Amino acid sequence: MEIKYEYMRKRSEFGRPCNFSDLLAEVTVDIPPDPSLADDFIPQDPVDFAVQEGPVMALHEVNTERMQVSVRGVNHVEGGWPKHVDPKNSELTTRYREEVEREEAYTRSVQRLGSLVEHYIRQNNTIDIYEEYFDEEEEEEEEEHPSAKTINVLRDPNTTKRMATHLSWHPDANRAVAVAYCSLDFQDSRKDMSFDSYIWDLEKPYIPELTLKPSSPVVTLEYNSKDWHHVLGGCYNGQIVYWDTRKGGLPMEMTPVELSHRDPVYGACWLPSRTGTECFSGSTDGQVLWWDIRKLSQPSEKLILDITRQDQLKNALGAISLDFAPTMPTKFLVGTEQGIIISCNRDAKTPPEKIANIFSSHIGAVYRVTRSPFFPKVFLSVGDWTARIWTEELMDSSSIMETKYHTAYLLDVCWSPVKPAVFFTARSDGTLDIWDFLFHQKEPSLSLKVSNDPLLSVCSQDNGRLIGCGTRQGAVSLLEISPGLCTLRKNEKTLTSTMFEREARREKVLQDKYRERLLREQERLRAQPEQKEDPQEVFKQAQADFFSNIKAEQRRR
Repeated sequence: MEIKYEYMRKRSEFGRPCNFSDLLAEVTVDIPPDPSLADDFIPQDPVDFAVQEGPVMALHEVNTERMQVSVRGVNHVEGGWPKHVDPKNSELTTRYREEVEREEAYTRSVQRLGSLVEHYIRQNNTIDIYEEYFDEEEEEEEEEHPSAKTINVLRDPNTTKRMATHLSWHPDANRAVAVAYCSLDFQDSRKDMSFDSYIWDLEKPYIPELTLKPSSPVVTLEYNSKDWHHVLGGCYNGQIVYWDTRKGGLPMEMTPVELSHRDPVYGACWLPSRTGTECFSGSTDGQVLWWDIRKLSQPSEKLILDITRQDQLKNALGAISLDFAPTMPTKFLVGTEQGIIISCNRDAKTPPEKIANIFSSHIGAVYRVTRSPFFPKVFLSVGDWTARIWTEELMDSSSIMETKYHTAYLLDVCWSPVKPAVFFTARSDGTLDIWDFLFHQKEPSLSLKVSNDPLLSVCSQDNGRLIGCGTRQGAVSLLEISPGLCTLRKNEKTLTSTMFEREARREKVLQDKYRERLLREQERLRAQPEQKEDPQEVFKQAQADFFSNIKAEQRRR
């Protein structure tokens, strides 16, 4: 049985509009407030709401491709001449110039322009717009805290890293730097070790400008200040080699192995000769050899570093650093492995006479010796844990000034070419110290942690603003120092000279006092009669002193 429900409604009643009428308000429910209910709630007054009106942003990082730049040369020729006149032919240019001068238009132009030029010359001579009215007044210099920052790092492009053993700046505005890469570790036979050294352009620090390809790793590199395109290199196998950068990275010529050094060449310098082709080198085999790059088949001169002046190679001291200053063309300095600095004179008649002075400087090897660019008789050396300043006016004495003893070895040093009392030292813990002896002699003016690897080489630009530091892993850090460390102040050179002279006088007085005391002691020993001591009594006395010292130490503990 099926049950159905039907609901009936008229179609006219669907969707009928609502009819509202006005009625008086009436209260349906009245709930009075109950204060006891407030104990169940925590009031929030005021209520804070955070509203972010800015658009939602996302951070994205994009590594764009590096722009590749290249250096292109421009051939500039002299203009203003007709096509049929060769500017290099003096006869044609003279003939054409005479023809132009005979023309009436040329005469009228010169007369018209001559009056105008004469007017401006008289106007300029009337008043000097560059005249200084207050020459005596000095600008107040603000004291600037010494600082330095790393502006670039040149890294060895090879996978097998080597040491950056030497740096040499390009003489033309220091736009490039030559870096010698070599491993000085004993019997380092790592596979795939490259022999290449590089010349870096500072404007393109990511790719070497030129790759130098020697037959043996290069220990030292030097630009020729007279011919900028010539680069001199001293190799690990003792050979001397030079490049012409205009002709690529292959050597132009090298010395024969049998006539070269027997050990690595740690120092090579150009000589200021008339031709600009002479140089000399020093090695740990105890020899200093002179060369001419026009004929590298054999050395032109030889000096054996025998301080006993017997000219015996078996007694020679190994040269580990070399310095030559153009201001003293006949003298040079040699730093040896035995901690002795030798001052040599090339113009002496015999080889023993060429060894002029000997300075007992350091406990270990003298890693660098360099003359002051302002005072040629003053030179700086570095070795063991200190850097020392010497003067050739005092022959048989110690250094006139020195730095404090560091916990790390000092491996290189160089003078500032701008400030006479400033120099830079490189330490084996990766720290670069900047010293200014005119203001502070106990502590460096600035110590900068350049790398975690030892700093093996340091070299300053000619303007003193950029410092290059080479590390054991082949990275060369370029540091820019603050203007206060590379700006020459008024009377700074005079004050530095006075300081060196004062310290030299002090050392001379101490030296004279020591000699006087030594003579007095010798005279006292001569005056006393000789007394023979009993060996047994001496032994007993030494034994008693030994046990008394042990007892004193036990009581102290």
